[in-house]
Amino acid sequence: MPEQQKPTFVLIHGAWAGSWVWDALKPELEAAGHAVLTLDMPGNPQHPAVEEDISMAGCMAHIAAACAEIEGPLLLVGHSGGGVIATQAAEMLAERVVGVAYLAGMMLPSGLGFAELSNALLATNPEAAGIWPHLVWADDRQSSSVPPEAVCEVFLQDLPRDQAMAAAQRFCSQPEGTRALVANWTAERFGRLPRLYVEATEDRSVVLAAQRKMQALVPGAQVVSLPCGHVPQVVQIAAVAEALLAFAS
Repeated sequence: MPEQQKPTFVLIHGAWAGSWVWDALKPELEAAGHAVLTLDMPGNPQHPAVEEDISMAGCMAHIAAACAEIEGPLLLVGHSGGGVIATQAAEMLAERVVGVAYLAGMMLPSGLGFAELSNALLATNPEAAGIWPHLVWADDRQSSSVPPEAVCEVFLQDLPRDQAMAAAQRFCSQPEGTRALVANWTAERFGRLPRLYVEATEDRSVVLAAQRKMQALVPGAQVVSLPCGHVPQVVQIAAVAEALLAFAS
């Protein structure tokens, strides 16, 4: 692929995290000749926003503005809940997007929320509750946070404890306006784009049963399976980079 034709990776973080979650992966993609854009979603401490922008519409405006500065094709990558945002962005920018990749991500049918999917799994897979029982809610229930111990046990159980605890300090309060999101997409736009699903078999947050259910509900993705927890781009850096670069080519 000619250098100027290599897509720019647009990396979208999940709930309670931020663009920092891509710090280890970004150099690997850049070393292969790709430009990489990492964004903090509205309402993140690194991207303060007014209330109406802490929404799917606000996320789309932010992504559209950032991508307007980029020439050439785009490859969207969503981690965890960032998958919902990546799906909606792919629908919005379908003419420019060459693929969408999910890292233990929420790849959902149009109109379906992850909470609905998880609740349907609870009877047979009680572990599908994931991080939910651990959340600490603001008094108005409009934002939540994850205690550091829960980050270590549910998100980063496969990192050495000191590294996991250091990373846990970077997780932040998450507004509901950019967490409880539902993507609405069409077969003509998002539906025609190539997809990659990187599943994390030891995930305690978006558990494997949920990942496999999403793959069944939105079939057609290429699947790469990694034996790791919820944040593959931190614990399986080389393998994630290899999967994404192969998909991009």
